[in-house]
Amino acid sequence: MSPAVDPTLEFERELHAAGATWVIGCDEVGRGAIAGPVAVGLGAVHIECLEIPTGLRDSKLLSEKRREALYPLATSWVSHHAVGFAEAHEVDRLGIVAALGLAGKRALTALHHAGVGILQSVVVLDGNHDYLSPQLATPPRITTRVKADRDCASVAAASVIAKVERDRLMIKADGVHPGYGWAGNKGYGSSAHYGALSELGPSPLHRLTWLH
Repeated sequence: MSPAVDPTLEFERELHAAGATWVIGCDEVGRGAIAGPVAVGLGAVHIECLEIPTGLRDSKLLSEKRREALYPLATSWVSHHAVGFAEAHEVDRLGIVAALGLAGKRALTALHHAGVGILQSVVVLDGNHDYLSPQLATPPRITTRVKADRDCASVAAASVIAKVERDRLMIKADGVHPGYGWAGNKGYGSSAHYGALSELGPSPLHRLTWLH
């Protein structure tokens, strides 16, 4: 197993040098879950941003405890942050790709209201598919980058922020729709989760089109 790679600001600095006032890291969480919302996190890094917080990495490479510890560091490091959600019924109605775009649109709207100049920004979207542009009337410049959550600090920060906020929602759901083990599975399809589904049936948090 190769050692974890620390993200850098190299790509963000290139985009800043090319004229972007903000570089907005973008990452999604919950795409493969069978319950709960899908989340898109954004972290806006200003041209005058400071050094990367020590230990910041893609959320998938961190324990839950470490993500919680990094959350306040990540949110204070970026100029602004936002997490947009698309609920399970929206995933069922729209499909996962359009739901991701809707969640991202909601997060971008929140950044706009916070004062980020969206059209003076470049969005760095983890992966190789731009799911944002189809949902936006006037999209900013969007660049997709495979493994951006590993290599780019803005996207790593967005990853941590989105993961922590979505996990917190799922943990709270234990008190509203108990019996499914949300605190442990976070809506993903563990064997215990499927066992609870067999016993209890689906909850309002389940993506019904994903259960067939």
